[in-house]
Amino acid sequence: MNHQLGHPGVVTALREAIQSAEFQAISFRDYMEICLYSEPFGYYRNERPKIGKQGDFYTSSSIGSIMGEMVASFICMQLHNGHSPQTEPVHIVEWGGGNGRMALHIMGEIKRTEPAIYARLIYTIIESSAYHRQQQRILLEEHAQIIQFASESEWFSQTPQDLLYVLANELLDAFPIHRIRYKDMLFQESYVKWQEEEQIFQEIWRPVSSHRILDFLERSKVQWLDGQIGEINLEAESWVSRVAERIQSGSCLIIDYGDTAEELFAPYRYNGTLMCYRNHQAQDNPFMHQGEQDMTSHINFSSCQLTASESGFTHCKLQTQRDFLVEQGILQRLQDHYDPNPFSEVSKRNRSIRQLLLSDQMSELFKVFIASKHSLHNEKKVSR
Repeated sequence: MNHQLGHPGVVTALREAIQSAEFQAISFRDYMEICLYSEPFGYYRNERPKIGKQGDFYTSSSIGSIMGEMVASFICMQLHNGHSPQTEPVHIVEWGGGNGRMALHIMGEIKRTEPAIYARLIYTIIESSAYHRQQQRILLEEHAQIIQFASESEWFSQTPQDLLYVLANELLDAFPIHRIRYKDMLFQESYVKWQEEEQIFQEIWRPVSSHRILDFLERSKVQWLDGQIGEINLEAESWVSRVAERIQSGSCLIIDYGDTAEELFAPYRYNGTLMCYRNHQAQDNPFMHQGEQDMTSHINFSSCQLTASESGFTHCKLQTQRDFLVEQGILQRLQDHYDPNPFSEVSKRNRSIRQLLLSDQMSELFKVFIASKHSLHNEKKVSR
């Protein structure tokens, strides 16, 4: 067996899907879904650590508690500006909470600075990984009385709510994508087949047949070069529109790496943005280490913004993570007295703030997209 193949359970699931598919090939989107989400060995389903030193990548909540504090500050500011009744429950819903650190930092900050808001808070975590749910329960024990766990389908089936704040921190970049190539004036889609002789998964290209993909390409108005590859994340669009149906008033915050369509499909992105991460090493070959490496692609925020506007969000804003943090008052958190001890709390905190603000990896590449709605009774109060 090829030593670069991933988990045997994931490889078997892929081969079975390919054998039962038309043309003996599955779309790259389905291949990525099986690699990441098949039970019980897919990358996001297995019990191996993903985040931090022992894992494959870091997230903004790995860098101190600042990001969670700034999200808490944003939500509290929205509530103070929204003229909402002081008695209504406030709902924060975090999708894919990972190890629970972001939730810990958000709730801790609200409890410390806004105890009256904390007393009205219901914090829901939508987490499909049983391994991560267990980690979250242990870490968040002190806030157990305000935490709920829900499945995606349970949450989407509920009625729209006021004062609802939905947070997706590095969620959408791991949705399965369609991999597209423009070749000889035609768009093609990537499919994956199994080569029995060489014992490898191989990429092949077929003409695009999906109407949704063709519609997306039609309205994107981007000029592709011959041979250029790009990703289309239809699931991100669906997610934004379904979240919009649940929010009567409040906001959806998407924190992720990505850019506008013009940037994502620019000539310098000739090979697309798909990347794989394993043991803190990045590479761009998704056809190895199945179930044992993360696979992600940059978020197309132009398509998120268009979907949000069409789905009833009344205000949309896209900014770099750095601009978001500055707007929420991060600079006031830098403690200006010098501490010679590099391991002191002050030094660690100042370092994490600088890392979020100054590192190219996080501050410019990461964006914060905020889509908001104001409920009718709030609008009437504001207009008086």
